[in-house]
Parts: sequence; C-alpha cells; structure tokens
Amino acid sequence: MQHRVLLVEDDEAISEMVRSYLVKEGYQVESAFDGEAAEHVFRGKGPFDLVLLDLMLPNRSGVDILQSIRKLSLVPVMIVSAKDTDVDKALGLGFGADDYISKPFSMIELAARVKAAIRRAEYASGRGPFEETANPNHSITLGGLMVDFDNFLALKNGEEVKLTAKEFQILKLFMTHPGRVFTKAQIYGMVWEDEYYGDENVINVHMRRLREKIEDDPSHPVYIKTLWGIGYKLGDAVQ
Repeated sequence: MQHRVLLVEDDEAISEMVRSYLVKEGYQVESAFDGEAAEHVFRGKGPFDLVLLDLMLPNRSGVDILQSIRKLSLVPVMIVSAKDTDVDKALGLGFGADDYISKPFSMIELAARVKAAIRRAEYASGRGPFEETANPNHSITLGGLMVDFDNFLALKNGEEVKLTAKEFQILKLFMTHPGRVFTKAQIYGMVWEDEYYGDENVINVHMRRLREKIEDDPSHPVYIKTLWGIGYKLGDAVQ
C-alpha cells in the first residue's frame, strides 16, 4: 500500500526537494504552500497517513493548522521548522504534534522519521502487525483506566480518553510492563524508534499531556510515577 503524505512548506525549493525524495521512497505526496491551502487539501484530498508541517506559514500559522487537524483526525503530524527552541517545541507538541525535526535536516533522517511515525500509527490503530508485549491480552484494566489495544481505545471511568498515537504508545508501554522502570532514553527508543540525543523536552511534553488526560490530579500522578533522576514506572497503587 502506498502511504500518503501531506507536505505543508512555504519554501517551494525545500518543498520540491522533500517531495521528490519521498516520492522516490515510495510515498504519494500532496503539497500545500500556505495555511489556508493546507487545510483545504487536508479536508478535500484526505485521508493522509502523515502530515509534515512547517510552523511559519503565510495566511495561517502552522500551529493554527495543527489545531484544525487535531479536531478532525489523529493522523501523525511532524513539525518541520527552523524555529529550534524549547518554547517552540513545547508549543508544537503541546497542541498535538507527534514529532519535531529542525531545519536543516538530512533527507535520510527525515525519511526514517516519516517511516517510523507511520509505522507507529498503524500499530496503534491495529492496521499494522500487532506488537508482541509482555502481556498477551489485547486489553488491560488498571484502576479506573481500561486500554483496548486492538481498537486504539482508552477509557477512564467509562469515558473515552482521546489520545494521540504517541500518547497511546507510551501508555501501552507502561501498562504492558508493570513494575519495570523506563529511563527517558528507553522510552524514546521504544516509542519514537530513534536514537535519543538527550532532548528531554519531547518526553516531558508528551508525559505531561498524557497525565493531564488520564490522571485525576496530574501533579500527583497515580498511573505513571516519576522516579527522580531515573525515569518512570507504572504506579504500584494501580497494579
């Protein structure tokens, strides 16, 4: 199956370079050069398997487009931008982006990240091969939280919790490995399937957003506990 990518980049030279490379890698690519066109293409020519989204766009900002996409879909969104500060990363990821790659970047790295993001989303939604985990059950209930891995569904006290693909994979990692402590490097390697270079901001933002959705009091988490200076583990109280 040929995967479809929406590329949103206002620099036509960069857009053509990325489009050509991804097409050679076997992807079908639709391009948009400003915010309004991006939403029009997303709504009119979807569905897409991934969105590559620049932050600095004419007409409407990349963050605005990201928010619009998240109202419609959980499609993986990778921000591609020259704005390489922790504030911008937190802003983009906090609004629901799945990954962030800074300009300038290598095409080999970009293609690898695109492939990994699509594969993770397929695993999470059940469209790809089911991952083997430490628990063979396809759903797990801990306390008031139930996670159905086959249907990419999380319920808290019977109410559905809307998770992005990355948030779902992080939660699945902890729930299928009770008692195990994961460092940030291990979480990044298993969920992002990429080498960890010490960028804690990506992990911190995703963990904070996940806790805001599943914890009664995110400042005093029960489901995912922090072991300061070490990493995270599933809370003993819910095992």
